[in-house]
Amino acid sequence: MTSRTKLLLTLLAIVVYLLHQDCWNWTKFEPLFFGFVPVGLAYHAVYSVLASVLMWSLVKFAWPKHLDELEAQEGKQSKEEAK
Repeated sequence: MTSRTKLLLTLLAIVVYLLHQDCWNWTKFEPLFFGFVPVGLAYHAVYSVLASVLMWSLVKFAWPKHLDELEAQEGKQSKEEAK
């Protein structure tokens, strides 16, 4: 992973964290989206999708691949020892 990717993912995580603090929606329930969904609930629905995209990005680009390789090697060794 490049340092630019690491910086971008870090900044994205900070932005998503800051967006979770939605103090501007605490006292409002209007406008209603689709005629029945309060603004706070709609905000959190969109926020949940954004957080899911962030988590997918972190797994895709920042997952420590060397740990998966190490686990695969250990699995092969234990299978060979069991034989």
